Amino acid sequence: MLKLPHTRSCFVCGLNNPLGLKLDFETDGRIVRAHFAPRPEHVGFRETVHGGLIATVLDEAMVWVIGVRTKRFSYCAELSVRFIHPARPNEELTVIAELAANRRNKLFEAKAELQNSRGEARATATGRYLPIKGEVLEDLLGDFAESTDNLFG
Repeated sequence: MLKLPHTRSCFVCGLNNPLGLKLDFETDGRIVRAHFAPRPEHVGFRETVHGGLIATVLDEAMVWVIGVRTKRFSYCAELSVRFIHPARPNEELTVIAELAANRRNKLFEAKAELQNSRGEARATATGRYLPIKGEVLEDLLGDFAESTDNLFG
């Protein structure tokens, strides 16, 4: 698996975000995955990880798999999450995402799953994403803390 670069500011993968998750994403060129152990401060109800945090991690994995597969970054236009079983603080989880469809580089569809250490799904998601263009993309690429050559080179 190839380690993907971090940004500086992203809540999920940013190295310099003091409140961030600092997840390490990796790819085999087809899927993207990251390991994640939610902390006690990530709960909604007691001993249950907040659904918004789970949705955020699923969304981030889908953005990364689109970047890997299409060489383009994108914004989420639509996100659907199915919560299957509550995730617990300190539970070892893995998020796995894959590209479902590329609609002529104008719309991307992806899917992701958050699994526990036994491979049991905690949540699944599908999303539709629009490519980021122009100056916005240039600014985004300037936030990377590490080289993106292995991704876009």
